[in-house]
Amino acid sequence: MKNPGQTTALITGANKGLGYEAARRLGQLGWKIFLGSRDSARGLTAAEKLAGDGVDVVLVPLDVTSDESVVAARELVSAHTDRLDVLINNAGAPGHIVHPSQATVGELQEVYDANVYGPVRVTHAFLPLLQAAENPRVVMVTSAGGAFSVVLDPEQPVSTMHELAYSSSKAALNMITVRYAQALPGIKFNAVTPGETAKHTFAATDMNNHKGQLTVTEGTDSIIRMATLGPDGPTGTFEDRLGPIAW
Repeated sequence: MKNPGQTTALITGANKGLGYEAARRLGQLGWKIFLGSRDSARGLTAAEKLAGDGVDVVLVPLDVTSDESVVAARELVSAHTDRLDVLINNAGAPGHIVHPSQATVGELQEVYDANVYGPVRVTHAFLPLLQAAENPRVVMVTSAGGAFSVVLDPEQPVSTMHELAYSSSKAALNMITVRYAQALPGIKFNAVTPGETAKHTFAATDMNNHKGQLTVTEGTDSIIRMATLGPDGPTGTFEDRLGPIAW
């Protein structure tokens, strides 16, 4: 059922972790949540749990590495709404943290397909629905590990995480965010990282084997902040839980 006055949001990779928590928090605000999940069974479980808590949620089978899956997702969302207020590109892959001396093109391709090409696939497919909204917002969930300012700081733990795929893919996503923001001023594009960079902390999720010092709720603070921006909010920024951070 279409509700013209209800805020709509599509969240990729929303069956668990940061994506699920963002869906829960935004759903509690009365938003209609399109819950993107590569694994339909896990997605259904997550959607049923949210629905049980009163969230207006629609499961959207969505593999961001597949053109066909993204097109099908757009058709499904279009059947429920004629606009998309918020897109949260959250789905991603950590890779295998392969030392640069052992890294192959194949290792990078797998990670880039999820972390770089995935957000581009989804954003491109949903641009018409975003452009139909009055105050469209796109949130790119990136990482402080993709910031040169952080990787070059010897005090930051990520500076000694010797790998190529993950950090470079997030650096690419950061640039993509800025270029979208410059080219499409009618849509707010912002990059966020789920941590507190100045305090060298990050959120506990499956991706880091729950070794983070912040809760998953704290980790979504920057996501929620950018998802709920008003018409006068910023675009082309990079923030963590505490505020702006250097690229």
